[in-house]
Amino acid sequence: MIKRTFTYSLEELGIGSTRIERVIGYKTSESPGTIMQMIVEALEALTGLAGIRAEYNIYTNISPDMGKGTLGVGEIIFNTGKIILSQIRKAEQAALFICTAGQEIGEKSGKLMKEGDLLKGYIYDVIGSEIAESAAGRMQQHLKAGMEEAGLNVSNRFSPGYCGWDVSEQHKLFSLVPDNFCGITLTDSALMKPVKSISGIIAIGEEVTYGPYVCNRCDYRDCVYRGKSG
Repeated sequence: MIKRTFTYSLEELGIGSTRIERVIGYKTSESPGTIMQMIVEALEALTGLAGIRAEYNIYTNISPDMGKGTLGVGEIIFNTGKIILSQIRKAEQAALFICTAGQEIGEKSGKLMKEGDLLKGYIYDVIGSEIAESAAGRMQQHLKAGMEEAGLNVSNRFSPGYCGWDVSEQHKLFSLVPDNFCGITLTDSALMKPVKSISGIIAIGEEVTYGPYVCNRCDYRDCVYRGKSG
C-alpha cells in the first residue's frame, strides 16, 4: 500500500467569492449586494483556516466483478453497484481517499443556524462543501500526475452514497484507513465527522478513463457531481 497525505490552506485552494456566488445559484456578479458582502466577509473570516486535509491510499490487490457489481480491495468487498463499476471495471489498482475541510467551519455554520442566522449559516455551509471538494480535487491532481509518470490513468472520484453505492459502505472504506491522517470518524449511520468531509475511490490503470459523470444513468438528483465533467 502507498499512502500520501496533504495539508492545504484556503488560499491554496483558490476558492473565491464568485465561485460561492455561482454555487448558491446566482450568475457571476448578479447576486444581491448583501449576499455578496456576506460571502466576502465569510471568506475573510476563514483566512488561515486550519484542518484542511486529504489523503489517499493506493491498493494493488483489487478484483472488480461486473457480474456482481462489486469491487474487492484486499479482503474487503465493496458493493459499488454496476453504474460505478462500469466506470472502474478496468482498474488495476485503486486509490481510497478521504478529505476534510476540518471541524471549525462546520461548527461555525451550525452555530449561526442555531442562532437564527440561516442565510449566513448556509453560506458557511456552502463554503465548507467547496473546500472539501477542492481539497479532493487537488489530491486527485497529485495522484494523476504520479500515475502518468508510470504510464497509468485515473478515473473520476466515486463516493459511497452516490449512483446506488450505499453510504453505509463508508464503514468498509474506513476500515482500510484506520489511522487516517485527516482525523475523520464515522457515526454508526456512516455520517462523517467533521461533517464537511468526503471519501471514496479512484480507479487506476492503463485502460481506465476519466470523463463526464453518467448522470443519465443515475436517479440521484441532488448529487454534487451532476452536470460536472469530472
